[in-house]
Amino acid sequence: MPSLLGRAQDQDLLNPWQQRFPLCEQPFAELAKAWGHGDAEAVMARLQRLREQGALSRIGGVWGARAAGAALLCAMAVPPRQLEALAQRVNAMPGVNHNYEREHHFNLWFVITGPDMDCLAQELTALEQHCGLATLRLPMERAYRINLGFDLKDPHGQGCAARGAGLPAQQPSPVAAEERGLAACVEQGLPLLARPYAAWAQALGWPEPRVMDCLRSWLEQGVLRRFGLIVRHHELGFAANAMCVFDVPDEGVDAHAALLARQPGVTLCYRRSRAEQWPYKLYCMVHGRSRAEVLQWLGQARDAAGLQAFPQAVLFSRRRFKQCGPSYFRQPAAALYSEAAQHA
Repeated sequence: MPSLLGRAQDQDLLNPWQQRFPLCEQPFAELAKAWGHGDAEAVMARLQRLREQGALSRIGGVWGARAAGAALLCAMAVPPRQLEALAQRVNAMPGVNHNYEREHHFNLWFVITGPDMDCLAQELTALEQHCGLATLRLPMERAYRINLGFDLKDPHGQGCAARGAGLPAQQPSPVAAEERGLAACVEQGLPLLARPYAAWAQALGWPEPRVMDCLRSWLEQGVLRRFGLIVRHHELGFAANAMCVFDVPDEGVDAHAALLARQPGVTLCYRRSRAEQWPYKLYCMVHGRSRAEVLQWLGQARDAAGLQAFPQAVLFSRRRFKQCGPSYFRQPAAALYSEAAQHA
């Protein structure tokens, strides 16, 4: 699919709302005022087309670490002849939201989410028994930067919008039991309706202001890192990405990570547990419009963070088998509000 980056109107619509979507009764009317190319109906129609084209994943949230449940980065060394079939088997697992082939002996990398680590362990054990292969299980220990908002208007920029967005200083509280219905809606995505929060409120049996107040509170507390337009970077021209890993001694990880997380092109930066056959502690993701651009950003970031001398590996993405939002809550949120949406 060709990149949408050349469409100035799409850039103007998508770019400002990746970090913070309006929390008001008629948010698409607010977008229309800023966009300047039509009314709320035109905005919703354009977002629907972008969703159908694959450029827009959903209007929803990105959860803070452990605020919604458990997550694991996993890797497998899969014989090439088995890779396609096993990737599809992984895609079908509940909670798998990212699944990539990468250039490495460990060639299949996926993220699985769920209510708790015991649930994930059971699902991974079943996968291992099915295929006869072991999985690397790499839980996150600390996040330094998580921001997949992309600057679509700057062809020479770093590719990631809002670099000043930081992580909360303290671990956010988990989503409360009585708020899990709204959390499931957030994962599913905001419906394209004139008053979308009213549709959620009707389905949940809440007053409409309570929905928006809860979302504001989650953002303030870091339960949600952001609530906005979630774009699919590959379809928007950021076709290359690499996971870069460094074997840094434990006592030095925080200092190097603090520098690495601030560098242009770095969209994700975190510390994970080591595993047998996998000594790396510090990770970052670098996205770009080409392999050469990713290597350029990576070289600059590595130098700035003082990581040149440490053992390291660069794992470029080769194939994307799955990319979607997480499913910590695993409730059919669409069913929650689909009937209400018809009458909102």
